[in-house]
Amino acid sequence: MARRPPRADPLVVASALAQAHTAGAWVVVVANAVAGLWALGAHWRPALRVRPLWWFTIAAQVAIFVQVALGVAYQNVEDIEPTDFHTLYGFASLFAVAIIYSYRAQLKDKTYLLYGLGGLFLMGMGLRAMVLHR
Repeated sequence: MARRPPRADPLVVASALAQAHTAGAWVVVVANAVAGLWALGAHWRPALRVRPLWWFTIAAQVAIFVQVALGVAYQNVEDIEPTDFHTLYGFASLFAVAIIYSYRAQLKDKTYLLYGLGGLFLMGMGLRAMVLHR
């Protein structure tokens, strides 16, 4: 008869998720700030219009999805209720990423400006969610 692996201690899982969610918040804020400033710089300086800008922007925006998933997982493991506005800012950030992406074709000549201001907006959403955490 095969033995089942031991289950992880819920307190350890909750602690790990809490730490990952806290660290992830700073990753989201800093990455979107850098991506936004880089894209704004590229709007005015064509030399900054390089492929790594887009890879970095994608990573910064994917970090938002990871952050929301960590928050939902932490909430479910700990059976806690975050503040309503904390949740609102998290999910609104997901929608903001979708809206920024959807406008890229209509604002083709202002793509760098769109992603620059969008990155700074996402940074602000992350900061606001952090302030409303408690």
